[in-house]
Amino acid sequence: MRYKLLCTIAVIAFAVFASGQTKHTFSGKCAKPDNVKTLPAGDQDGHVFLVQQGKCTTEKGEIGGAKSKEGTYVEHGDATATRVKVAGVYTESYDGGDKVFYDYQGNTTVKEGAPMTGTNKWQITGGTGKMKGIKGMGSCTFKGASDGGLDFTCTGTHTLAVAKQ
Repeated sequence: MRYKLLCTIAVIAFAVFASGQTKHTFSGKCAKPDNVKTLPAGDQDGHVFLVQQGKCTTEKGEIGGAKSKEGTYVEHGDATATRVKVAGVYTESYDGGDKVFYDYQGNTTVKEGAPMTGTNKWQITGGTGKMKGIKGMGSCTFKGASDGGLDFTCTGTHTLAVAKQ
């Protein structure tokens, strides 16, 4: 009897948790970073530690009826002639002025100084306005653009906070 009760509670809890999550996809373009600082690692030619920031435009993306417009990123990383590993914060702005904050870690392959392909994993850490209390996670794929920037497509799930009555 106790086992059946525990199983029933677990199934109900899973259903409640899963039903609150919403799948979403967003995509767009990030320009080549506009502020890059590097320091040589010293162990081999071309190996540097970096801090950089840049801007992105979202072509497709929506959360809770709000349309994503643009974003900014600030990241730190480790780069060689063939790859870049980064971790950073991405701030996405929506048409109503609300923002969503993402922490991410990613890898990009590089050829002749230009980004080729990459992936990252992200986690939503919060937001402002209607997005306050949002949580979520997902991943992105990247492809290098001819201008030195990246085209991105991201998928994941999010849960909006319940509005207080």
